[in-house]
Amino acid sequence: MVKFGSNFSHKEDTKLSAAIAPLVLSYNDQIRPLLDAIDKLRHLQVMKEGIELPTIVVVGDQSSGKSSVLESLAGISLPRGQGICTRVPLIMRLQHHSTPSPELHLEYHNKIIPTNETHVAEAINMATNEIAGNGKGISNTPLTLVVKKKGVPDLTMVDLPGITRVPVHGQPEDIYEQISSIIMEYIKPKESTILNVLSATVDFPTCESIRMSQRVDKTGERTLAVVTKCDKAPEGLLEKVTADDVNIGLGYVCVRNRIGEELYEEARMEEATLFESHQLLSKIDKSIVGVPILAQKLVQIQASIIAKCLPDIVKNINEKLHANVSELNKMPQNLSSTAEAITVFIRILGSAKESLRKILIRGEFDEYTDENEMHCTARMAEMLNEYSKELQQTSDEKDSTDLFLMDEIRILEEAKGMTLPNFLPRAAFLSVLQRKVNEISSIPVEFVRKGWKYIEDVVIIVLMKHSANYPQLQSSTRRAAHDLIAKMKEQSIYKVMEIVEMEKLIDYTGNPEYMSTWGRLMVNKEAFMKVIKNHSNHPQLVLEGFGQVEVGHLIQYSTVVEQAFDMKMRMVAYWKVVHQRLLDNLALHLLFSVHNLVNKELEQEIVNELMGSHGGGIKRMLEESSSVSVKRDRINQSIKLLRDSKEVMAEIMGRITANANAPGQVQRLLHLPAASLANRCHHGHPPHLCALMTATDTNPLLRRDTAIGGNSFRHVHDHTPSILFIYSPVTAALPSPQSFHSSPFALPVSTPHLLFYNGHSR
Repeated sequence: MVKFGSNFSHKEDTKLSAAIAPLVLSYNDQIRPLLDAIDKLRHLQVMKEGIELPTIVVVGDQSSGKSSVLESLAGISLPRGQGICTRVPLIMRLQHHSTPSPELHLEYHNKIIPTNETHVAEAINMATNEIAGNGKGISNTPLTLVVKKKGVPDLTMVDLPGITRVPVHGQPEDIYEQISSIIMEYIKPKESTILNVLSATVDFPTCESIRMSQRVDKTGERTLAVVTKCDKAPEGLLEKVTADDVNIGLGYVCVRNRIGEELYEEARMEEATLFESHQLLSKIDKSIVGVPILAQKLVQIQASIIAKCLPDIVKNINEKLHANVSELNKMPQNLSSTAEAITVFIRILGSAKESLRKILIRGEFDEYTDENEMHCTARMAEMLNEYSKELQQTSDEKDSTDLFLMDEIRILEEAKGMTLPNFLPRAAFLSVLQRKVNEISSIPVEFVRKGWKYIEDVVIIVLMKHSANYPQLQSSTRRAAHDLIAKMKEQSIYKVMEIVEMEKLIDYTGNPEYMSTWGRLMVNKEAFMKVIKNHSNHPQLVLEGFGQVEVGHLIQYSTVVEQAFDMKMRMVAYWKVVHQRLLDNLALHLLFSVHNLVNKELEQEIVNELMGSHGGGIKRMLEESSSVSVKRDRINQSIKLLRDSKEVMAEIMGRITANANAPGQVQRLLHLPAASLANRCHHGHPPHLCALMTATDTNPLLRRDTAIGGNSFRHVHDHTPSILFIYSPVTAALPSPQSFHSSPFALPVSTPHLLFYNGHSR
């Protein structure tokens, strides 16, 4: 709202009052509901749901004059004193009130405390002590002050504790960190406009509040600076605010603080005189000096950011509400009977079994796309490959440490008897076989243990996921799965040990690969024996499957070396068969066991655990766990809050739509002599303009500069409903609403008018 001075005649004052009345009414009709809607959302604490609201946040270093600025805007006295005066976030809701008697009250801890101008500072102190304690500590719990008073600007601001680095007696050692945390919480959201209060007596770049602002608003596009104590340090102030070394995007406003017991009206008159007559301060542009200008700028900024944020607020409320309703629908139903509990239990068990079939048997992992450990068939195949490599590697390492054929020769020497020559003793072959099987006997058992450990982990994860809504089921299902898999693992270990024992005791295969491999290896026999019999000077040769081997040490065993060679080749050929059998049998056994686990054993084990004499799991399903109950209550509270918020926004968006559909009209509110209006508008400063706009949820706020009779104004594109206040020198013949949509238009300068336009830009 624009407040004029006192230079008009009584007759002109009467005309002005009559003209301003519909202007204020129209403003309140358009902007006040928006502010009320945002304040209602703030009161509902919708920000707890992660929905940020457009907010003017007042920050400043300690003793920067922050309280004085707010007092000047509100026309009331705030707590004063040494140290931190503001110990909690103070939400100040200023509302222009037509009645002459001001109305003030505080809101905190779900109660409303009426107060008045005389006792408001005391009431704030008492409320602060109740919230933050009687000491000098601070709290992040907000306190709301509502001021309904004639002539105050319609604003909602959040005043935060002044920044101090050094704690005084009674303050916590980390007072700076606490204050910084609160300030950053409020100024970080992009919806917040930062009102940075700076003292003219300090260098702006050294102010901690500036540094904090720059951390979250690097371009300065949402920071407005108020320079206080201009009368105390006028030297160089003009250069400070014009150079803008600290990148203040929304500009500066210079003000004079109220001194001592000055009345607010007196303070404004002194301020006007100071900036009009002071040798240095009078050089500062009149459009950036004085509390009235500050109030006007804040009202403009507030209306603009509310208009910009409204569509996002509506969207975010709807999205959060939908997400909460969906989450509530996914929560377990309250079970009232055993029959309901059994039905739910069967459904849980069925869905868990299907998930296990998909990941353990069919190799489908769409339920766990990003969780590689749950891609079970792939992981089990990897384990099988590692097992195969380990079998082969262990056997090869043992063979490489012995001289070629010496093991076989020693065993043949011990197995000889009174028999026909050239017969290979079966006992000797079995002895070599048993030694080789013993060397790898622990590997199959370890593979089975590892495989079942992995399977148990997967089964538990799936069961816990499907029973997550019923925590009272989880301990029983986990225990049942653990016990069953432990039993099946022991059975598998016994089976594997039996397979290993079989391979040790019996040398048999019907696999033709054995004879094929043996025949291929025996092709080397003739060359091998030739080297041995001729006592070659080159006691080395290359054998298929072995590479280059030393044979010089075998010459002395010429009587038995041929049998040893034959037995070696038979063992190599047969070991390939044994290796493949140990691989295939274990893979088949494990896969078969998994089939039985998923399709037969698991369901029966869980049912027995839950419904057995000591289970009681089904009955426990009727008792909702405390964690689920707390979660349900929390979601219901969020849904209620969001629905209430949605109703608030639906009401205000309905008003905007209704206003958008109303025909535009230009009202001629004031027709006064140029000199009188110029005298009233900022003490001789040329008439200027301001625009306050709102937006629909379908249009962003788009603006451009348009020339009107040598002055510029803000033009709103498309079909955005707008409120446009214009101070412009135009002729007595006012343009039609349609003429506002043609640009530029040349209007002769004559008598100033105050115009109010409410409607659509097209």
